[in-house]
Amino acid sequence: MIEIKPHRIGRCQVSVPGSKSYTHRTLIAAALSDGPCTVSNPLRSQDTLLTLAALVKMGAVVADHEQTVSIRGLNGRFKPCPEPVYLANSGTSMRLLAGVAALGQGTTILTGTPRMYHRPIAHLLTALNQLGIGARSVNGNGCPPVEIPGGQAAGGSVAINCSVSSQFLSSLLLMAPCTPKGMSITVSHGPVSRPYVDMTVDILERFGIRVQRDGYTRFDIDGGQTYRAGNYTVEPDASQAGYFWGAAAITGGSVTVKGVSIDSTQGDVGLVRVLEQMGCRVNHGAEGITVTGGELRAVTVDMADMPDMVPTLAVVAAFADGTTVIENVSHLKAKESDRLASTCAELKKMGIAAIAENDRLRVTGGAPGGASIETYDDHRIAMSFAMAGLMTPGVMIKEPQCVEKSFPNFWEVWETLYAG
Repeated sequence: MIEIKPHRIGRCQVSVPGSKSYTHRTLIAAALSDGPCTVSNPLRSQDTLLTLAALVKMGAVVADHEQTVSIRGLNGRFKPCPEPVYLANSGTSMRLLAGVAALGQGTTILTGTPRMYHRPIAHLLTALNQLGIGARSVNGNGCPPVEIPGGQAAGGSVAINCSVSSQFLSSLLLMAPCTPKGMSITVSHGPVSRPYVDMTVDILERFGIRVQRDGYTRFDIDGGQTYRAGNYTVEPDASQAGYFWGAAAITGGSVTVKGVSIDSTQGDVGLVRVLEQMGCRVNHGAEGITVTGGELRAVTVDMADMPDMVPTLAVVAAFADGTTVIENVSHLKAKESDRLASTCAELKKMGIAAIAENDRLRVTGGAPGGASIETYDDHRIAMSFAMAGLMTPGVMIKEPQCVEKSFPNFWEVWETLYAG
């Protein structure tokens, strides 16, 4: 447990690590490439290292130099993987790898923690079955562990339900160019979190893959394409930047997150627009994006495309005048924790009126009081409620090490807010 000391931020600059979402996708694309790749500025976190270790088990040759990772690609075909691949509670690793594992030889089994065994993946398995791939949930409940047979990925036409996660679509997109027939993918429901689909398409195109699309409803990818080997750099993580922008909003300070651009395909950069609506000033400069806090007022906002930023926004809303309504976020129930319920519970503990409904969260601003914050082994709960401690004495974060999932040096970077 650590205590967050109150502090009014002046002006400061922070650097956040490489994007978690881009790191996962870039590592997978490099492993599928036709030769040696160098990935610069990768996020080194529990989740991304799990993906990297899985790719090694699946046959990729990797040299990890920390600031860079060298990967010799397997030209679209993974090797036999005789032992189960453990992915802890990394939903991104599980979902993205479940598709590309079908490009392997033999059967790949993907396992994880008890929480992972409650996270849905049935819609992706159904889509793989449509493609003639006998993927299955080992326990028959539509959740991991999953068994993915290799040698059956011919491609074809498929419909995918993305009402729970856009990662199901991203998984198909990543494997499609390596199939003989390619894929014609129709999205039957959703997708939620649409910017993450854009990220996947961006990675495909950077690696030389041709993608035809009709918005978010249809994607056509020719088969027999090759991921092009080369040097790739991961941009800073907009999701992690959000905690520092939120800190500025709450305290009235000014924080610049270096290297982040509003033009990024990372949807979470859109949080700055929401903070602007709430009364903050936002500046887009050459060094990065700066948020300066102001008199905060409540907003009603659709966060379907920024689900990871919901706990961040909810904590900021606790300090705003009025009731903030965060809409279209039912898919947060299937994250590392049920983020609607956990965010609501911890806000109530601080004396803030918060109501979690089926697909929305209502937060009425007030004067939050100190509390010991349960983190539910969820990195985003820990980092979001750290913001509250900058204004409220007595905020204690339990099990702070859970941030290692996505931002291992978060607490060190957090200290820079005190240094100014």
